Amino acid sequence: MPEQQEDRGNPSPRETPGPAGGRGGPRTGAQPESEAERRRRRARFLRELAEARALRERVQPRRAKAARLRHAMRMRTFRW
Repeated sequence: MPEQQEDRGNPSPRETPGPAGGRGGPRTGAQPESEAERRRRRARFLRELAEARALRERVQPRRAKAARLRHAMRMRTFRW
């Protein structure tokens, strides 16, 4: 996954304190966040989430399979 390795050179929002001094929490008194910046943060979050799920599946395959089956059952019984 080369696209993930390229992104790791940049510090993540968790590593650098935001304007509020926390973990990149709500921006108070700062410029409103641009749409492109919000999309980049969201894309990074979704990549990290997918990576964490893949790791969990490799580490706990039985539990991951059970979770997939439960999710499939919920989706079958959900009515639109």
